[in-house]
Amino acid sequence: MAKPGLSAAVLLLLLGFLSASSVNADTLLSAPLNVTIREIEVNSAVVTWEILEGDPVIGFAITQQKKDVRMLRFIQEVNTTTRSCALWDLDEDTEYIVHVQSISMGGSSPPSQPVLFRTSKESEKMASKSPDEVTMEEVGDAAQLRAGELIIIVVVLVMWAGVIALFCRQYDIIKDNEPNNNKDKAKNSSECSTPEHPQGGLLRSNV
Repeated sequence: MAKPGLSAAVLLLLLGFLSASSVNADTLLSAPLNVTIREIEVNSAVVTWEILEGDPVIGFAITQQKKDVRMLRFIQEVNTTTRSCALWDLDEDTEYIVHVQSISMGGSSPPSQPVLFRTSKESEKMASKSPDEVTMEEVGDAAQLRAGELIIIVVVLVMWAGVIALFCRQYDIIKDNEPNNNKDKAKNSSECSTPEHPQGGLLRSNV
C-alpha cells in the first residue's frame, strides 16, 4: 500500500509537468516564413519576412554572418510589429547568410531557413545607373557648386560697381575743376600780354 505523502508528491509533480507542457505549447512560436532580401546595395540590404497569423510575436532577432567567417552580427528588437530590418555596414561583393527568429513573451522561435545573398559591386552599381539618373548626393553637390558660383559672381559685381562708382566720382571732380582752371589760365594770359595805349596805339618812349 502506497503511503499518502508519496502519492500526494507524485500527483503534484504530474500536475506541474502538465502545466509546464501547456504553457510551452501556448507560447511556442513558428519560425518566420518567406524570408527575403531586398534592396541589395554595395554596403546595405533589407531583409523582410512573414509570421503565422495568431503568433504572439513582440519582436524579432536576426543573425547575420559572412559565408566563410564564423563571426556573427546579432540584431534584436522588441515591442515592435515590423516585419523588416535594414542590414548596414556590409562589405562590397561579399556573400552573407541571414536567419530570422520571432520573439514572444515566452521566448524565441526556431530560426528561419538560412537565406544567402551577395552585396553589389561599386562598378556594377555605377554601370547600372542610367545617364539621366541623379542621386540626392549629386544634387547636393550641384547645389553647393551653384551656390559657390553665385557668391563669386555677386562679389565680382560688387567690386565692379565699386570701381565704376569711384571712376564716376573722380570724373565729376575733374569736370568741376575744369572751369576754374580755364579761368586761371585766361587770367594768367591777360596779365602776361603787352599793355596797349588807351587810344589803341602802342606806348612809345620819348627820345
